[in-house]
Amino acid sequence: MIFNLKPLLLTTGVAILLGASLQGCNSAKSSTNNSAAKTDTTRSLSPYFVKATNKQKFPDSEGFIQRWMLLEPINKPNRSNTVFTDSYLRENFTKEYFPNQFTIMPKDGEKVKAGEQELTWHALESTNYNVKLFRFAYGLYKPVYGVLFWGVTVIDSPREMKNVRLAVGSNSASMWWLNGKEAVLLSGDRRMVMDDVVSNRLTLNKGRNVLRGAIINGPGMSDFCVRFLDENGQPIKDLSITCE
Repeated sequence: MIFNLKPLLLTTGVAILLGASLQGCNSAKSSTNNSAAKTDTTRSLSPYFVKATNKQKFPDSEGFIQRWMLLEPINKPNRSNTVFTDSYLRENFTKEYFPNQFTIMPKDGEKVKAGEQELTWHALESTNYNVKLFRFAYGLYKPVYGVLFWGVTVIDSPREMKNVRLAVGSNSASMWWLNGKEAVLLSGDRRMVMDDVVSNRLTLNKGRNVLRGAIINGPGMSDFCVRFLDENGQPIKDLSITCE
């Protein structure tokens, strides 16, 4: 029996070329993501941040908090994010890296000593719903891998709000405190997903509430997103956000 091999060879050839093309696209995409920092030679906080002002600031249209005091990254070398277990995080997030880290309400430009590092606080507003810590560090010529970030903001609530939840996403692990009490812990090697972990029911006091967060990462990008949800799971938007 004689088979015509031409159609078969043609089909096989097209499949091979298509597979190679798709593989090339995926490789190019991966390469683009991995070399994003290398090709960004401007080393600027723009377009990811603008300087925070004294103008009244509310959460964005989906309730995300964008105004923060961010501390330049503390060196915390980790070759892998697999070490971020609950016990590891609780031990390392509760260490004192700089004086009064759980009570300080820093001012823009204020400096602290963390070991041998002298670090500066920056009052910034994220232009995205998520706060891109990698871009924050990279734009300031600071280490971007093996780092620990601290952020603090003030939530001014127009009334007492009971049964609210703090919804957080972070890359990688993080821990958050509301008014000095632990609210939520995100452990493990994770990518940032909005509302990835939601706290137990909390109360926002009428007036001033202080929210603090610590975010740790080894290799990879770093960012976070935070918002409050009401007892019906809807984002709370009538909060005034300050850095003072």
